[in-house]
Amino acid sequence: MEHVTELEQRCADAWPALVDRPLGQWRLRAAGGFTGRANSALTTGDPGLPVADALAEVIGFATAHGITPTAHVVIGAPAEAGVEAAGWRVDLDHPGGAESLVMTGRTAGFATPKSADVVVSDSPVPEWWELAAQPDPTAAQRHVLASGDKVGFGTVTEHGQVLAAVRGAVVGDLLHVARLAVRPEARRLGLARRLMGGLATWGLDHGATTCALQVAEHNKPAITLYESLGCVEHHRYRYWVSNHS
Repeated sequence: MEHVTELEQRCADAWPALVDRPLGQWRLRAAGGFTGRANSALTTGDPGLPVADALAEVIGFATAHGITPTAHVVIGAPAEAGVEAAGWRVDLDHPGGAESLVMTGRTAGFATPKSADVVVSDSPVPEWWELAAQPDPTAAQRHVLASGDKVGFGTVTEHGQVLAAVRGAVVGDLLHVARLAVRPEARRLGLARRLMGGLATWGLDHGATTCALQVAEHNKPAITLYESLGCVEHHRYRYWVSNHS
């Protein structure tokens, strides 16, 4: 599971929580409730103490930061059995879905030549926020989405209107892709594919030879798109909550 642990850690680096406290190799994260990834304990690796005791730390941390105690658990990982034995359950009511795929691919496999209508900027324009988050983002949203050393905000613009948006973050040689969104009236026109191609080119320019995406299991259209770009499933994870939550 070492390669899974490394990939999960890099994805976490690409999606920075407001508070990120280590517990051995686990990471206790909080960001005002914005996204499950930034408000859950990443349970890959060794927490340095028994799982039941580590989960007690998770509960205390979450309570202190006003979020639901939640564990981000890779399916089949050593922590999974311990989390279940401690009386936790899969969060079937999680807003983003209880189970997600982590997909990986080669950025060169879908990178496309640069074009005037596909732009990846160092900072998000207001239209990017409108599509990828909300027009008036919270402090937590700004931190999670707009902080980091190598973050790009991709847009597709036609006739002066931003029709699609995406976020990319480079960690080492990995391009982490997230927040892909297309206006409803502009869907099924190939804009997502064009935008992904432009983001891949930006990633290559910043040293990223591989890419990773975390996508909800129920989001079949997105999975189909990523598969068509050459991405494959690497592993899956689920969100678990305490039975006392």
